[in-house]
Amino acid sequence: MPSPAGISVNDAVSRAINTVLVSLEDSKAENIVSIDIQGKSSLGDYMVIASGRSHRHVSAVADHLLKALKDAGLGTARVEGLAGADWVLIDSGDIIVHVFRPEVRDFYNLEKMWQAPDLEEETLH
Repeated sequence: MPSPAGISVNDAVSRAINTVLVSLEDSKAENIVSIDIQGKSSLGDYMVIASGRSHRHVSAVADHLLKALKDAGLGTARVEGLAGADWVLIDSGDIIVHVFRPEVRDFYNLEKMWQAPDLEEETLH
């Protein structure tokens, strides 16, 4: 369904994910992974995970991304963890971005959890 501005939701999400990925590439983030979580979670449509080489690099990547989102007219995202810069979470609504230091990323291994195959609905737990 088109938005009042005439932009479809899919176009807006595509523009947002493109903005995120371009910003991360420009900031020299490493091991960028984009995971489509539509239908898996109501948290958003995409989860993007990337690494920075150090505390300073993680912080710079996150700052650059926040500016890129705002400059693209995508609003002000919510941010957690910027002060410590081990793991910065940026929630822009449809897209959730995690920027980690490599050892923290290895410890939490979010990719494995979110890229796991879906269980059939009839599976008993």
